[in-house]
Amino acid sequence: MVEYSLSGHIAVITLSRPEARNAVDGAMARGLEAALDNLEGEPDSWVGVLGAEGPVFSAGADLKAIAAGRGSELVTARGGFAGMVRRERHKPLVAAVDGPALAGGCEMVLACDLVVASTRASFGLPEVKRSLVAAGGGLFRLPRALPRAVAMEVVLTGDPLPAERAHALGLVNELVEPGQALEAALALARRICANAPVSVRASRSVVAAADCADDQTLWELSEQALATVARTEDFAEGPRAFIEKRQPVWKGR
Repeated sequence: MVEYSLSGHIAVITLSRPEARNAVDGAMARGLEAALDNLEGEPDSWVGVLGAEGPVFSAGADLKAIAAGRGSELVTARGGFAGMVRRERHKPLVAAVDGPALAGGCEMVLACDLVVASTRASFGLPEVKRSLVAAGGGLFRLPRALPRAVAMEVVLTGDPLPAERAHALGLVNELVEPGQALEAALALARRICANAPVSVRASRSVVAAADCADDQTLWELSEQALATVARTEDFAEGPRAFIEKRQPVWKGR
């Protein structure tokens, strides 16, 4: 259901249920939670990439499981839906989207930090077409990622947003040709891995908080982030490498 592998400092997490359009059932929710546990817990994993097998990134919740009364299996205590949409994370996660990401699948993408998508990708919250509500974070994360009017259009019509328009509006970081999303996401992850990992995580935490915290709180978080980085071995390595005109060798501690 979910595959996990570590390539250098990049953890690759793959949704592997293509025969069901990568719909989230209990096994996938538990698998994603375990994969995120590995990403967060392994010292050598600095950045995660979330991809999927098959022509669909994810169709969201497995409606067959819900119809059979097993909807609670799709939610974990720490991660919420799919084991990830409410999960507190510290390491960056890049979504590699090479097909439709709909309903809960779109909410999984919105829970990531960066998005690389191919031109055959699309993003939608079609819940209103089935008298449902997108309760996995989409209703508030989408208007943070898109202009309010566009987010409202996507939510109220239930119609998908093509990757080209999503890229033009800032939801997608990089737009690539079909079949190239994963490699482009890995390339982006490698660019992140070139930087001091503790500094990356500390900086990410402040940017993530900027969606809802006030300026005073963000000033305090910024100062805490700097204090955290100042206690690491890498804090001295960065300036030293610059002076010595060489690439820094990060320890991540």
